Amino acid sequence: MAGRREECLWKKHIAEQLKLRDRVQRQAFEEIIHQYNRLLEKSDLQAVLSERLQPDKYDHQNRHDLSPGSDASRNDALHQEMAQMRIKHQEELTELHKKRGELASSVIELNNQIQLKDKEIQSNEAKMLEYQQQISELEGECRELRSQLQDLERANQTLKDEYDALQITFSALEEKLRRTLEDNQELVSRWMAEKAQEANRLNAENEKDCRRRQAKLQKELADAAKEPLPIDPDDDIEVLSEDAGGKGPGEASPNRPLSRTPSKRISQPPPGGIMDSITNIFGRRSVNSFGSSPENTETASGVCLEVRVPSTALHIFDAHDGEVNAVQFSPGSRLLATGGMDRRVKLWEVVSGRCEPKGALTGSNAGITSIEFDSAGSYLLAASNDFASRIWTVDDYRLRHTLTGHSGKVLAARFLLDNARIVSGSYDRTLKLWDLRSKVCMKTVFAGSSCNDIVCTEQCVMSGHFDKKVRFWDIRAESIVCELELQGKVTSLDLNHDRTELLTCSRDDLVKIIDLRTNAVRQTFSAQGFKCGSDWTRVTFSPDGSYIAGGSAEGTLFVWNVLTGKLDRTLDKGHSSAVNSVSWSPSGTYVVSVEKGSKAVLWSDM
Repeated sequence: MAGRREECLWKKHIAEQLKLRDRVQRQAFEEIIHQYNRLLEKSDLQAVLSERLQPDKYDHQNRHDLSPGSDASRNDALHQEMAQMRIKHQEELTELHKKRGELASSVIELNNQIQLKDKEIQSNEAKMLEYQQQISELEGECRELRSQLQDLERANQTLKDEYDALQITFSALEEKLRRTLEDNQELVSRWMAEKAQEANRLNAENEKDCRRRQAKLQKELADAAKEPLPIDPDDDIEVLSEDAGGKGPGEASPNRPLSRTPSKRISQPPPGGIMDSITNIFGRRSVNSFGSSPENTETASGVCLEVRVPSTALHIFDAHDGEVNAVQFSPGSRLLATGGMDRRVKLWEVVSGRCEPKGALTGSNAGITSIEFDSAGSYLLAASNDFASRIWTVDDYRLRHTLTGHSGKVLAARFLLDNARIVSGSYDRTLKLWDLRSKVCMKTVFAGSSCNDIVCTEQCVMSGHFDKKVRFWDIRAESIVCELELQGKVTSLDLNHDRTELLTCSRDDLVKIIDLRTNAVRQTFSAQGFKCGSDWTRVTFSPDGSYIAGGSAEGTLFVWNVLTGKLDRTLDKGHSSAVNSVSWSPSGTYVVSVEKGSKAVLWSDM
């Protein structure tokens, strides 16, 4: 049943297609078929006439044979008429055959044209379908674009409203700032006036105290002159009395005996006086402000009394919320600064072998890359990834200067020895010299390669670069004095206390000491397991220049002895990730290392 049904369906389909083709093609060939049918009719008529004429011919012949005399003239006329008709019909037949051939050729041409038109129709239908699909797709895209345009118009209107509100707020804040500046100027003027008055009062009191001290000193000298001088029997220096005024040394006055005076000063200081004055100079105290014992107290000036090679992790603490890039001790060794990717610089105070948080310096818009204190420990300089360097005051944690001008992240910034200028090195392959008095960039030097670290002397800047070179710059001439090429990218630079040796670290996992007097590598240090963890891995000299400390990519701290040129010790119980930077306290007591994690470790030999 299913087979019969399918057979009926396709037969029906074929019949419908034939009917459709007949309807479509009949109108184009209808006139040709009509002419063709007429020709066929004429040809059939001619054939019928010729068939009819054949018996008539025979009849006429017979009649002529039967009655040759009477019908001769009639037969001649009939024959002539028949000949003319035959000729005429022959011509018509020839003409019809000719037209038939022409019509047949035209039919063939029309069939060819019909086939071509069918192909064109098919191609046009395909193109129409394609164009319709493209139109539908473009309409969909137009609808999406209209919706996006509406969203953008709404967002633009929202931003415009926010901008207007912010403009109003900015105007109000600008007016408030102007009033605040006026008030500040007034307060500064009043403060300066009061300061001048206070200075005048202090000067007056100092003059009074000076006069009182001078009067007291004169009185003490007068009293001392009246008192008899004691004679030291052990002193063998003979001194003439005042009465032997104009006589020689051997001509003593007969009225006064020869007296002996001691060779030492009359008023000697107590035995502890000299040590107390030294203590006052270096700022040592028996008990610090937090009540710690004298053993943990360090010199305020940061002078290295004795370097302690670290052996124990005294304190492991979370320094930042993320990677810690930089660490530096203050010149007094009691204050520690760390900088991390959380955009903050944190200050810590070292108390009894622990780092106690003291404050945080904010204002940076990106991670901190390097830190340095000035020589007095009053200011802190930090470079960051937001293309800027910043300076804070350590006492009140206030941001004082923001130095912008680099087009890449600033990887190092250092104070010059006068503390009034700084040098910054950036990823944009330039070094900039800044004047802190005018807060402007004085010079820009194109180094040719990304600068990873900087150290400075009085008139020379040494920079380590990504192209494996250490460059020595003359600040005054803005030119390279010389270049020294290492075997790997330079990650760190450091100077010893005498500024005669330069310490370098590079990505070939070698630490080298360069003699600045000869500009040649004097020593090379390496160790099994020591690998630089990044392009800014920092190593450091000990305060006396006799040791080198550096961290590895595996979290191990290495300490080399400069005198022997060998590895002194390895400390691996502190860090769990690569060590980024190491700082040795100026007093020589502590070493601090920071890592790519959030940890910092305080080391010592206690």
